[in-house]
Amino acid sequence: MRMMLLVAGGIAIAGAGAGSAQAKRYDATIVRTEHGIPHVTAKDWRGIGYGVGYAYAQDNLCMIAEEFATVAGERSLYFGPKESATLGFQTVDNLTSDIFFRSAIDLAALRRGARNQGRPALEVTQGYVAGYNRWLRQIGPAGVPEACRGKPWVRPITTDDMLRLNEKQMLLASSLNFAPAIANAAPPGTPRAAALNRAVLPDLSRLEIASNGWAFGGETAIGGRGLVIGNPHFPWNGPSRFWEMHVTIPGVIDAAGVGIAGSPFPTLGFNHDVAWTHTVTAARHFTLYQLTLDPGDPTSYLVDGKPEKMIAKTVRVPMPGGAAPVERTLYSTRFGSVIVLPQAMANWTRAMAFTVKDANAGNQRGLGTWARIATARNVGEIRAAVSETLGIPWVNTIAADRNGDVLHADVTAVPNVSAAKIKACATPLSPVIAKSAVLLDGSRSACAWDVAAGTPVPGLMPARDQAVQLRRDYVANMNDSYWISNAGDPHAPLSPILGEAEQPLSLRTRSGFLETGTLLRVYKVSHARAIAMLMGNKSYAAELVMPSMLRICAGRADLKAPCDALAGWDRRYNLNSRGAWLFDRFWTRARTISDLWDVKFDVRDPLNTPRIERVSDDRATKLADALKAAADEVGKAGIALEAAWGDVQYAQRGEARIPIHGGDGQLGVLNVQIPVPAPGGVTPRHGSSYIQIVGFDADGPVADTVLTYSQSPDPASPWYGDQTRMYSQKRWNRFPYTPAQVKARQVGKALRIAE
Repeated sequence: MRMMLLVAGGIAIAGAGAGSAQAKRYDATIVRTEHGIPHVTAKDWRGIGYGVGYAYAQDNLCMIAEEFATVAGERSLYFGPKESATLGFQTVDNLTSDIFFRSAIDLAALRRGARNQGRPALEVTQGYVAGYNRWLRQIGPAGVPEACRGKPWVRPITTDDMLRLNEKQMLLASSLNFAPAIANAAPPGTPRAAALNRAVLPDLSRLEIASNGWAFGGETAIGGRGLVIGNPHFPWNGPSRFWEMHVTIPGVIDAAGVGIAGSPFPTLGFNHDVAWTHTVTAARHFTLYQLTLDPGDPTSYLVDGKPEKMIAKTVRVPMPGGAAPVERTLYSTRFGSVIVLPQAMANWTRAMAFTVKDANAGNQRGLGTWARIATARNVGEIRAAVSETLGIPWVNTIAADRNGDVLHADVTAVPNVSAAKIKACATPLSPVIAKSAVLLDGSRSACAWDVAAGTPVPGLMPARDQAVQLRRDYVANMNDSYWISNAGDPHAPLSPILGEAEQPLSLRTRSGFLETGTLLRVYKVSHARAIAMLMGNKSYAAELVMPSMLRICAGRADLKAPCDALAGWDRRYNLNSRGAWLFDRFWTRARTISDLWDVKFDVRDPLNTPRIERVSDDRATKLADALKAAADEVGKAGIALEAAWGDVQYAQRGEARIPIHGGDGQLGVLNVQIPVPAPGGVTPRHGSSYIQIVGFDADGPVADTVLTYSQSPDPASPWYGDQTRMYSQKRWNRFPYTPAQVKARQVGKALRIAE
């Protein structure tokens, strides 16, 4: 059966059956190895996308089909306007989600951006669409997985769907988190303005989507070649789940690793010469503006004393059951979309309004940037890719190559605002919200983002003003700012929009650098030593506070049971660590004690300060109270104070409860797992996801990997829980990379698809 020609803004996707003149426009071979990992080989980028789109749909059809409905602004139609959706790092109602996507996405601009990002990115996207649709045709309605069988939102896709999905990923750490503030903004005096607005200022300093990453160079890695530890902390469920793949175009690309929903090739992984990982950056990828309004018109604002009319855009959201569409008029300005955030005092009154301007809005450069990274031959080429395109949206890039060079590039799409401009353009409200956002004065044109020569988009900060380290020893990042990516060589302070410098580090960051230093004082880094460091599951919070707690416990009969449990705890979050959950519950309370640390932060010793040396009577009372409350909470949940951690934290796979090690990063645990309540304990929501230890030998990459939640979310899949069991047992997959390795690990027959 012939497919219709799909045309989206000049991007044509064509497919045909046998006998067509374009019968082999798309052609790929897919070989699955153990754990369901597809190895896709093709003669061109279209073929790679074709194979990946087909294989991804095999494993994740229901999940990604729902995501396509989300970014099209159709959740209300298919799931009801009052039901909820996860948007960024918050839960919102479907109507808010739909209004946001229908207002924020400019398809015409996205199409132009897609055409400008390079032929590989364009063609691989075309192939992905064709491969996804091929699988959907092949299985037919009856073959759709049970979870979404018969649902109208399971449909063929076009390149517009891919553009929308990519735009959502670009906005994940910026304006997506302002969706309620944008969707519910209304001029004063309108009925909607008087309605309850639940939008709050997102705390982007506490993103659960975070990561650890290290790159060791020729001076510190065994063999004198580079070695990368990639440990992203991403959701265990939903479209931000990673999916493993290996793509090969002979002589062009031979890259393995992972991507999230819609990624047509690895965006985190390795090739023959380089390995790379990403961590969420501390930079802010947006600014807020405070507008002064025209006294006679709340939809006009003054710039340098002259009025400018806001741009009104009315969106229509289709409703289920034939109900009339919901219409909403939203407003934007030269300084971005108007927002309302009552809890941050950012209200739309007759005198003022507030906006958010996002550096990643319309960013269609990311896929082209990752294509350059995936085909790079050394870290210098990776640096050039991220610097020239400014296409990486919100993550650090950490890489090593077979030559022994390492790179940390905190180079992303960031507003070009200097420290001087932030100070000069501050409003009275700016200091109040400075921890969460940069707020500038929108009544002055001089407060617009500066335009620098050589940037792909006016107003972006050039790479030369962002943070880059090229070294031969090591670099690392655990989501604190660029300031320290090598403990012995802090970076000079840069614009505050890039994150705080010379400020206290998280316990996870401190633990990461301290563990690195301890290792390198004795050894060079090998795969086994890297794994031992990452999977040690030590709690740095426990190292800091437990000596004081045990002194407080002495002679306290009222604390005997919890004190005995903590005294027997090994201060780790391994499966057999007894008392770990009690300490977790204790630390959630203790870490908020305002005067917890008697030795304050010292910029000259950021890894060892702040800390506790002496405990005052008042502090001892507060810590004791925190332990009592924690013991009560654990007991009321029916969990023993000395319960083994593997009996408390688990992942459900079918009828099996798979025990899971690792703990919350705020405990100073590197192997992060952030859980939510589950029957009889807790289960991971965010945390260690795709983990890779990648080095090089004379023949190419040597990679140990594990995907903690396994390759497919479908309970009917054979790849639903196999790697979860591996992770539980701290076992690893030696990734098959060469043709011989792939053949030796092959599962089933090779599949050739073409059209």
